[in-house]
Amino acid sequence: MSSEQKTVGVLGGLGPEATLDFFAKVLQKTPAKADQEHLHLLINNNPKVPNRNEAVAGLGPSPGPILAEMAKALKQAGADFLVMVCNAAHAFQAEIEAAVDIPFVSIISETRDATLRQLPGVKTVGVLASSGCLNTGLYQNAFAKKGISTIIPTGRARDEFMELLYRIKAGDKGTELRLSMRALAMQLIQQGAEAIIAGCTEVPLVLFDEDLPCPLINSTDVLVESTIAYAQGRRKIESEP
Repeated sequence: MSSEQKTVGVLGGLGPEATLDFFAKVLQKTPAKADQEHLHLLINNNPKVPNRNEAVAGLGPSPGPILAEMAKALKQAGADFLVMVCNAAHAFQAEIEAAVDIPFVSIISETRDATLRQLPGVKTVGVLASSGCLNTGLYQNAFAKKGISTIIPTGRARDEFMELLYRIKAGDKGTELRLSMRALAMQLIQQGAEAIIAGCTEVPLVLFDEDLPCPLINSTDVLVESTIAYAQGRRKIESEP
């Protein structure tokens, strides 16, 4: 089995705890009875990548060149395909794909497609994501291609999300923060969202299925399932149409 598996290159460190969460879930969800049956993951945990949200806003350097170099290093180290444990950084996906000749699996597309499989009749979803992700329309455009509307935090709600995000990155996962994140999700539900997309890999660290009265689609969990399926050859990586 192990000889048939593909090697996974992981662009990580954006942030480190989200990458750790991804790795832990890959280990947990991989059906393995021995070390040798687990996946071969090459994790480039680089927290020095410039702030994605500031870059999108024109307030800081682009992370594109560093992400491209990380991708090259992973490919050279033996990766057969790449994943990235950060939603907002997918705004720079084109630079990553231009740097290597191995497939790049988009957490955005995978999360959208998983939502369609789980909720085939869904018409409107709420997206909890960072300003960089929302300002570049990553999820809005992906769902629009399938005729699905998106509701996103705006104004003070978006500012509050960013405040919570940076607190999570600083290590705060306490009850007060969890309740605040739930309140933001509930606002989207009250506006008509039939499901909530955890479109930031820090959100799953504080928001869980039992917190909401509607389905929660966790982008980290989706990427974990897809990574395992692609690495084991149970699914074929296809380019976005």
